[in-house]
Amino acid sequence: MTDTVDREKRSEIMSRVGSRDTKPELVVRRIAHGLGFRYRLHGKDLPGCPDIVFPRYRSVIFVHGCFWHRHPSCKYASTPKTRVEYWENKFRGNVARDARNESLLRDLGWRVMVIWECEIKDRKAVAERISWYLRPQHLGETEG
Repeated sequence: MTDTVDREKRSEIMSRVGSRDTKPELVVRRIAHGLGFRYRLHGKDLPGCPDIVFPRYRSVIFVHGCFWHRHPSCKYASTPKTRVEYWENKFRGNVARDARNESLLRDLGWRVMVIWECEIKDRKAVAERISWYLRPQHLGETEG
């Protein structure tokens, strides 16, 4: 599919794409809050600036967009047909940065969970995952 707007307009549109307070992130925050968990947002003092930080549990949640962070085997992780080399480099960099940040967090003693954008459609399943992840008896285990 070809783009319906010129390069300048596309650049303007893409510059407005935010990395904070996205719809998927807001959904996950509401679920966590509804479960009774309290958290901080966007831990700037932590590698990767995690979306949701649970200091009490030394746990973080990243809410990743399937397109930008390349959710494996997800239909939303498509690659644009134009400027393929640019996009492949961009996506490779995003995935490498995510892996590096997760590794750094784990080395610092933090637990890391990733919730993918496509997973929020099943809010009950997300609630169960968060609840399991933050249960005291599971705090010594790891979650991907």
